[in-house]
Amino acid sequence: MRLDHTAAGVFPIAPTAFHADGRIDEASTDRLIEAYLAAGSTGVTVLGIMGEAPKLEPEESLGIATRFIKGMKNLPVIVGVSAPGFAAMRSLARASMDRGAAGVMIAPVPSLRTDDQITGYYRQAIEAIGDDIPFVIQDYPLTLSVQMTPKVIRQIVQDHPSCVMLKHEDWPGLEKITALRGFQAEGAMREISILTGNGGLFLDFEMERGADGAMTGYAFPEMLVDVVRFQKEGKRDAAHDLFDAHLPLLRYEQQQGVGLAVRKYTLMKRGILASDAQRKPGAGLSAKAKAEVDYLLARLARTDRRALAA
Repeated sequence: MRLDHTAAGVFPIAPTAFHADGRIDEASTDRLIEAYLAAGSTGVTVLGIMGEAPKLEPEESLGIATRFIKGMKNLPVIVGVSAPGFAAMRSLARASMDRGAAGVMIAPVPSLRTDDQITGYYRQAIEAIGDDIPFVIQDYPLTLSVQMTPKVIRQIVQDHPSCVMLKHEDWPGLEKITALRGFQAEGAMREISILTGNGGLFLDFEMERGADGAMTGYAFPEMLVDVVRFQKEGKRDAAHDLFDAHLPLLRYEQQQGVGLAVRKYTLMKRGILASDAQRKPGAGLSAKAKAEVDYLLARLARTDRRALAA
């Protein structure tokens, strides 16, 4: 299955499951896959920023990608291949596609500042991996410090037919979605899929601005699936009501520095991960922070019974 511009729904960003000693936890990886399938995900993305990709050996990265490709039952798997150099990017991209990946995701390196540098980087990246591989632009200025304007994104899309999706993570970014959909309506940019990130923090209104779904790692992917479905069915109030019930936990999980620790702890509480371990270096949660997450989960369970298991 090859990724194309019609991709929609929810592609959870998968964390990498580790044992407490830092080894890859394959059993927890399999439970993650089962949880994503049960939630109604339409695909999955592995080896993203929250997947701790830079901490993995090359063979570990390919092993994780391969396990998800085999486990997702023919649903599309996007593999994050961002790397400081193009040789490593090409190697993982080609190997992942050979094993059945649907496409790859490429983030800009943080040193890029001008529009020409950004478009030049993507031109070189596609020359490296090959223009036969469908790719996703990751636009995440909060973490990567690279500012992509709608016009720059349009140029990348127009210059590279293999660009089929934008992972939109600007903040605030609602107007960017509107601008890009406006380009499409005018015929100034071909159609692409837009999936949104930022932990899902603005998903309620991003869907109304023209997003096709979400690509993020919030610990309750079922909520993301339901919000996307409600919005597509025109059930605006139902979408916002469900989103609002999860918002306190969503906000807590979005903290810089400890967000991944919160997410992994919640997934452990849900019985999906055996451990909330991160591979070093990584910031853990204090006992006080864990108690706060427990409180938020208990409050959420009053509205959404799927939180009871946590």
